[in-house]
Amino acid sequence: MPAQRAFDDLIAEAETVSVDGWDFSWLDGRASEQRPSWGYARTMGERLAGATAALDLETGGGEVLAGAPRLPRVTVATESWPPNAARATELLRPLGAAVVVHHDGPLPFADAAFDLVTSRHPVAVDWPEVARVLRPGGRYFAQHVGPSSVFELIEYFLGEQPLERHNGRHPDHAVAAAEAVGLEVTDLRSERLRMEFNDIGAVVYFLRKVIWMVPGFTVERYRDRLEQLHERIRTQGPFLAHSARFLIECRKPSP
Repeated sequence: MPAQRAFDDLIAEAETVSVDGWDFSWLDGRASEQRPSWGYARTMGERLAGATAALDLETGGGEVLAGAPRLPRVTVATESWPPNAARATELLRPLGAAVVVHHDGPLPFADAAFDLVTSRHPVAVDWPEVARVLRPGGRYFAQHVGPSSVFELIEYFLGEQPLERHNGRHPDHAVAAAEAVGLEVTDLRSERLRMEFNDIGAVVYFLRKVIWMVPGFTVERYRDRLEQLHERIRTQGPFLAHSARFLIECRKPSP
């Protein structure tokens, strides 16, 4: 059957392609996502140009940081997953930036070491540590994943999810946590953004790469649901979901 062969081909391709780093260019033409209006990479580059010492937390493969027009004289990035850390080192070392493998626990940096801390889509923010490593007058500038992000896809595979999972990344929680450690929130913006998956290979690649969306995802485990979704996309068009993003900027007050 042609439809079945197409399904098998798409799955085989998506299962074998590398998911190292944080570059989603493999999805070009296969999936799309609106970008937030504030232009995080551009604005991050502007913040970096005015900094003297910067720290990028959970840098992934270093792609966003490496794209900045100018890095501060002291630039450090952290990453926990070894394949991403290796990729980030390849990209950032020639630019004069150091990559530190860091998992949980205190950041391995001195108090007040940086005047800028950035992060794009951190899994979790250790707000006391962010405040500790920032100099007085320094800033935290980041784009976070918001509540209920891509939940149409998550709930397709996992069923209806508890309310706390929907709201666990609410911007109000980030504001409260930042203020609890003495940071002043100077900017906060939120948007929901349209996502489209044009074929089942794009879905498999996305779930292999963003592993916390459907924990334990494998093609074998979810093959029946994948076949049903493939047929739905084939007959009805792209699978529609919505991502949630919020921009947050904080300042550490001077004494």
